[in-house]
Amino acid sequence: MTREEFRALVRQEIVLLDGATGSNLMAAGMPRGVCTEEWICEHPQVLIDLQRGYKEAGSRIVLAPTFSANRMNLEDRGLGDRIEEINRRLVEITREAVGEDFLVGGDLTTTGKTAEDYGMLLEIYKEQIGIIAKAGVDLLMVETMLGQEETMAALEAARAVCNLPVLCSLTIESDGSLFFGGNIFETAAALSEMGADAVGINCSVGPDRLEAVVRNIKEAVKVPVVVKPNAGMPTITDTGDAVYSMGADEFALHMETLVKAGADIIGGCCGTTPEYIRKVAKRCCGR
Repeated sequence: MTREEFRALVRQEIVLLDGATGSNLMAAGMPRGVCTEEWICEHPQVLIDLQRGYKEAGSRIVLAPTFSANRMNLEDRGLGDRIEEINRRLVEITREAVGEDFLVGGDLTTTGKTAEDYGMLLEIYKEQIGIIAKAGVDLLMVETMLGQEETMAALEAARAVCNLPVLCSLTIESDGSLFFGGNIFETAAALSEMGADAVGINCSVGPDRLEAVVRNIKEAVKVPVVVKPNAGMPTITDTGDAVYSMGADEFALHMETLVKAGADIIGGCCGTTPEYIRKVAKRCCGR
């Protein structure tokens, strides 16, 4: 997908992403503490069933679960020598799930490193993006980022190795502040000026707390706004599991409010399932 094709798609419709991956894999039996990417490669049918569920629910784009499969995170798991194999396989599994004619995004996230390591971050992201771009993704989503500088490193890396559309999404406090300092409004504007094809927020809190944040991001940027929130705030059980209390109908109702506030590209993060996406598709996208 070219950047021009991506812009045309967003002009035509509210673009629906998928929902959560990790929380659904846990519900399907993935143990806590394992390397998610390696576990998916060993249990591909669980992911295939989930991603087909999102496609059938109305998603226009499904993200390949390459989320943490960068060299730094894989080396921490003793898997650094398998970076190309794992990333390529995760894209292949997603293609098997949704088909060749469906949009697949390559997913990237934070390494947890600070701006002092910018040069190293640039090389880490270049390597992973180069692999997943060659594997055949249609676009890139840099998500659940904690600060502006690392997100800029990922965006610069993407521009250095490919010309795919890049969506940049950060996780925030409910007032718009970032975990590594600064705020989403200035950061979204900076990323937009730097060439991001869409900017916004994911994870963080539930959609019921984001109307003012979305409205202010929309006023700050000239590119589409991404919003992919959790199914409300989690409650942690005695066994350490996160339980999200917001149901699919309520989630979809609040997502409709966020679309009216300026969200162009929407989906769900932790706690959401294909049923949430189905409800959002019906309420927000007319599907």
